[in-house]
Amino acid sequence: MKTKLMILSLFSVALAMITVSCSKEVKSTPSFIFKKAPDTSVALKLAGKTYTHTELNKGIENDIYEAEMKVHEIKMNKLNAFILEKLMETHPGKKGLSNDEFLQKFIIKGAQPTDKDVAEFITERKIPKEHLNDQMKQRIKAFLVLELKKKYIEKWIAEQTRKSSVEVYITKPTRPVFDVKVGDAPFMGGADAKVTIVEFSDFQCPFCQKGEKIIKDLKKKYGNKIKIAFKQFPLPFHSHAKGAAEAALCAKSLGGNEKFWLLHDAMFGNQSKLDKSSLLDAAVKLGLKKAEFEKCQNSGKFTAKVEAEMEEGKKIGVKSTPTFFVNGKIINGAHPLETFSTIIDEELTK
Repeated sequence: MKTKLMILSLFSVALAMITVSCSKEVKSTPSFIFKKAPDTSVALKLAGKTYTHTELNKGIENDIYEAEMKVHEIKMNKLNAFILEKLMETHPGKKGLSNDEFLQKFIIKGAQPTDKDVAEFITERKIPKEHLNDQMKQRIKAFLVLELKKKYIEKWIAEQTRKSSVEVYITKPTRPVFDVKVGDAPFMGGADAKVTIVEFSDFQCPFCQKGEKIIKDLKKKYGNKIKIAFKQFPLPFHSHAKGAAEAALCAKSLGGNEKFWLLHDAMFGNQSKLDKSSLLDAAVKLGLKKAEFEKCQNSGKFTAKVEAEMEEGKKIGVKSTPTFFVNGKIINGAHPLETFSTIIDEELTK
């Protein structure tokens, strides 16, 4: 993986050098012939041998997907704006009003956040009190106004198109699917569930804490219809993450899945208490024997295991935490519940 990344980096530098060379009229570009492929699966032909898009894109599948999704989002934003404009133009209430006037009068009227909305935003984002000056509050309110306007517009379009649906012929990019093995990772849910979620996470990562809330919501919604497995991916700039990962595996080895998930919840419940001593105290409170847990902590017994799971993650596209694989389909980050549910519901119907 590191070798491939280095090659990609070197090639980027090489391209830059070629560009400079070209500006000096030095012919040093590769001899490429761009033509129609003999088969849609073929990407290139080199020294008489053909190579597929699958071979060419190995290791960058998710990068391509995310780039395609950005293009798709741009198209969909334009599509929504286009539909909004056309619906306003043909609405019987328009009566000489400009689009902006109609928008303000009939669609986004009253789109103002309450003090409660602002307070909830501050709590959810964990914004420190010392940062909450008047300027910050105004920025928060302006952001919430935009979000409310978007919701009002979406609601209005939904109402206008309820009786006459809009046919859209823009294809949504397909998520890449990876072969992700659960192996001996701790899991909860149905052992033979039709849908398996494998999570690569970091106990010290604040975004992972949000990811765990989503996982709990999914467990509540789907129960044993899903299987949720946890793999370690401690980030190097989190000083206690690797020790916490090893401690979690110690809990599993000494107390099974139950103790793993209990310590897992305790660590995500208080990410300021991930030093070795605090983890030992937490393990003892959960019923694990102090001497056995401390011995496991100090032995480095699971160092190689944690590193192996990190390498496994890197090979299948994990670059940040949390990263989830729903039946192999990658989701980068703590996305809304609906993102997971869309994939899970599709997989359950197969």
